[in-house]
Amino acid sequence: MSESNTWINAIIGAVVTVLLSFTAVSPVIGGAVTAYLEKGTTSEGLRSGALSGAIVLVPMVLLGFVAILGFGLFAFDPGGAIAIGLFVLIGLAIAAAWTVGLSALGGYLGAYLYAEYGGGGDGNSEFEETEPEVRV
Repeated sequence: MSESNTWINAIIGAVVTVLLSFTAVSPVIGGAVTAYLEKGTTSEGLRSGALSGAIVLVPMVLLGFVAILGFGLFAFDPGGAIAIGLFVLIGLAIAAAWTVGLSALGGYLGAYLYAEYGGGGDGNSEFEETEPEVRV
């Protein structure tokens, strides 16, 4: 990736995702922040955004296992405990795909925004400054 530290940027993006979790698009914003800080290409933005989403999954998975254990204790039937566990695991799988997918999308958008507006240019890539032409 670029000269910046990918893990630090991914952690910053994960913190942004958690802090904005009251919005529906927090993984997109967190992934975009990660990729913008990464200052890389769009493919690097996809990877760094997905990494940010994967970091967010750690507390989600821990809470899911706590939920499985907690609800499983209240199920008096072993079949009920298994059903509750499967329900929570399916919910975690959907949440993981949603979080990592939207974070990767945000990473792509963040890298694109950096390339267009943050890379030292004025946003018009066809009018970037070049060496002056010398005529003799």
